[in-house]
Amino acid sequence: MTPVQIKICGVTNIRDARACTELGATMIGLNFYPQSPRYVEPKVARQIVEAVPRGVQAVGVFVNALADEIRSIANAAEIRCVQVHGDFSAETCRELAGEFRVIRAFSTDARFRPKETALFSECDILVDAHHPNLRGGTGLTCDWSAARATLPFARFLFLSGGLNAQNVGHAIAAVAPHAVDVCSSVESAPGAKDYRAIKNFVAAVRMAERSAIASSP
Repeated sequence: MTPVQIKICGVTNIRDARACTELGATMIGLNFYPQSPRYVEPKVARQIVEAVPRGVQAVGVFVNALADEIRSIANAAEIRCVQVHGDFSAETCRELAGEFRVIRAFSTDARFRPKETALFSECDILVDAHHPNLRGGTGLTCDWSAARATLPFARFLFLSGGLNAQNVGHAIAAVAPHAVDVCSSVESAPGAKDYRAIKNFVAAVRMAERSAIASSP
């Protein structure tokens, strides 16, 4: 079994970024949505990117931003991976994918159709819980059956939405994602990471991997 990658989103400072990577995160998310309590300025994001090991991928998170705005901010922050939420067409994502690794986020609301993610073949796919107003970091649990149904259409699948140390093992068993994305359950407050919670989350992911290997034929 290929190790499940771990993305910790909503990182806002260097100290937390370094702790996330030391505790086992392979990716960190930096939020460029101004309405988010986890928003970071591009210049701060760049300092964070420069402070983490090269093997850790920083992901810029955007909501309903124009392609030129995404390009400008990502380049200023020296980020090579962008995660887009909201109304992004396959054409726009294809354009961005010529310059960046693109993660296209989908919410598992009543309109979600797993097969439609195949239109974004140049992108990785992130499946998250639906919230009428917020984009990520809500603590709401994703529809795991919908996420599992997305797997055949995604070249790389991120599972997000309400994951924590208590349920991530069940989520991995149910969905078999390539990566898990966590935010609010590893915080003491929005944008402030809880290192013990991160340690417990990473341990739960690795335990789920060992269980999967042990149960495989």
